Amino acid sequence: MPEHLLLCTDLDRTLLPNGPQPESPAARRYFAALVAHPAITLAYVSGRHRALVEQAIADYQLPLPDFVIGDVGTTIYQVGPRRAWQRLHAWEEEIAPDWGCHTHAELQQWLQGLPGLQLQEQAKQNRYKLSYYLPLQGERTALLAEIRQRLDTHGVKARLIWSVDEPRGLGLLDVLPARASKYHALETLMRLQGFDCDHTIFCGDSGNDIEVLASPIPAVLVANAQPEVRQLALRLATEAGLGERLYIAHGGFMGMNGYYSAGMLEGIAHYYPQLREWMGVAPRTPGEEGR
Repeated sequence: MPEHLLLCTDLDRTLLPNGPQPESPAARRYFAALVAHPAITLAYVSGRHRALVEQAIADYQLPLPDFVIGDVGTTIYQVGPRRAWQRLHAWEEEIAPDWGCHTHAELQQWLQGLPGLQLQEQAKQNRYKLSYYLPLQGERTALLAEIRQRLDTHGVKARLIWSVDEPRGLGLLDVLPARASKYHALETLMRLQGFDCDHTIFCGDSGNDIEVLASPIPAVLVANAQPEVRQLALRLATEAGLGERLYIAHGGFMGMNGYYSAGMLEGIAHYYPQLREWMGVAPRTPGEEGR
């Protein structure tokens, strides 16, 4: 048994069963039992802002996390048992130099007039996150190149994160400081809390999880991930010599389908078979899938 483990998970379509695939009924109950163990430190890692994370916790009756990395990696909160939600300003000070002395409003002004860009709601913006909607159709490569050129002109070092809102059929674009990412934020949280890669697991499903999925941090890609995400994550991890650090769920663990939290549990049991006890599931039977 690990003495301590940092369990990090994306929310939408990873822990949250809000995609088109069905959820295995017992999966979230097993997940809640696992993270209730005192040796587990739980972190939600999401593109959502604080209010939407709190809404997800309430709507899906999720366990309260110890930490939240939110806003696509631009904020880190320590939540704690009393829901204190203390923002780690040291993290924002670390990423701030990438935008220099320029403001959110200035970046927005420089990108005005680009075809297809529609500013997201104010609640989805923050000091170091400029977010847009854009159509799934269209020449995305040329648009991203033009955005980067305009920001480069002003000395802004930016990371452009493209993802898809499947239920709404919209493209999502986040303009962040270059060092702001789920992976870099997770590395910072690990360092501050004293965790290394051998005591950390990450679970995800989408394109904005790729950097972590192909990193030295042991990772789980749930079975409901899009095929292109699965192929890219596997290729990048293999090219980096980290193929053994990526587990792709396929279903069969405890008779579950591998989607959402069922896939998370399957992958966690792959890395740490002894944690089945903490999940409240039976020991592995010979020939059982999911390993």
